[in-house]
Amino acid sequence: MGRWRPPREKGSPYITAEGAAHLTAELKQLWKVERPVVTDTVHEAAKNGDRSENGDYIYGKKRLREIDSRVRFLTKRLEELTIVDQAPANQNTVYFGAWVTLIDDDDNTQRYQIVGPDEFDISQQKISMDSPIAKALLKKQLGDEVLIVTPNGDTLFYIEKIEYITCR
Repeated sequence: MGRWRPPREKGSPYITAEGAAHLTAELKQLWKVERPVVTDTVHEAAKNGDRSENGDYIYGKKRLREIDSRVRFLTKRLEELTIVDQAPANQNTVYFGAWVTLIDDDDNTQRYQIVGPDEFDISQQKISMDSPIAKALLKKQLGDEVLIVTPNGDTLFYIEKIEYITCR
């Protein structure tokens, strides 16, 4: 059995300015800080002779492959992304970058920001625009009812508030 894996489905090519800055910082950290340190470690380990039982050499080479793979991915991804850093003209409609406050029939409130697939983090209430929740919310307006299908069943939400705070 080979190691070939089918390519991942490409995510939407949009990112917030904050997300682009985060990916750029990660790329810089990997290329300018981590890679030189690992390269020096591998170089020193290679001087010790037998590489087949040299843990520093084996681990270092593996880590270099991981770093190089991530650097290639980030470089290509940053080239194809479109940075969305302006709020739309109609701020009563849910678009990319919006913070949406939802309320259900039991008066439970949830708040999410719709971001690109490269920056989603549910612990910070950031959901990917490719997610089912975001797809249900996009292009809806303030006060609209939104039916969101969840594993626990369908839930009806009302859009209580739409904000575009992170856009500059």
